[in-house]
Amino acid sequence: MFFVNQVPKNLPFQFDPTLLPNGSIIHRGVFSNDLRQYYFTISDRSFSNFRVLVTNKAQNQWTEPVEAFFNSKYDDHGMSFSPDGNTLVFSSTRPVVSNELPKTWHIWMCKKSNQQWSKPEYIKISNLHSKLISHPTLAPNGTIYFHASNLDYSDMSIYYSSLINGKYQTAKKIEFGLNAIGYCTPYIAANGKHLVFATIGENLNLYICKKQDGHKWSNPIMLSPEINKNGQGNPYLTPDSKYLFFAREDKNTHKWSINWVSTGTFL
Repeated sequence: MFFVNQVPKNLPFQFDPTLLPNGSIIHRGVFSNDLRQYYFTISDRSFSNFRVLVTNKAQNQWTEPVEAFFNSKYDDHGMSFSPDGNTLVFSSTRPVVSNELPKTWHIWMCKKSNQQWSKPEYIKISNLHSKLISHPTLAPNGTIYFHASNLDYSDMSIYYSSLINGKYQTAKKIEFGLNAIGYCTPYIAANGKHLVFATIGENLNLYICKKQDGHKWSNPIMLSPEINKNGQGNPYLTPDSKYLFFAREDKNTHKWSINWVSTGTFL
């Protein structure tokens, strides 16, 4: 696996092709906050059978990937750690004990205590419980950001829900003011100052905006053409915000890869 001192300043390159099993597509990848574990999502080429794998760093080597502790027989994807590393949120199609909820992607959460992770718990977003909800990401104050859509993936937008007295409140849509079909795969920096997301079109182009007062964000800025070439979204910022990771497709081979780049040119 490549190390951070090999990252070029502006041109991204593939993170590690050996992580991807043959015939699979790789989607979002995130590090644990101590950078000693790397979690990543794979699926088959028909966008089914989503699984989350993890590789561990041991003696400057990365171990053979195995299933992550929260992976299930259902589809799991879109994971993110909280800034303190003690909460994990992800999306999953595992069943929710409720007759009113559709069988689709919902948000789940695990908590770490004494180095042990709890079992995943369903996170209820009351005004969107009948929607498809995916790719949650946590701000330092516990506010959760995610994308939500109709069950057929139409009208996909990015929302946030504030955490008050241990419960998530009514979600509100973020209006970016861009000419886009929709928005997806958000990721908020560990310090809460920047939000990276993808616009939906022929490719998934990455944009970044800066936190302002309250829940307002600056006008989004599109990242460079080198980054957005054949982009497939799923951005991730390292805990120090020095590096951006994202998914890309090779249009010739149709293989997907995780790429990374220094954020020094746009942060």
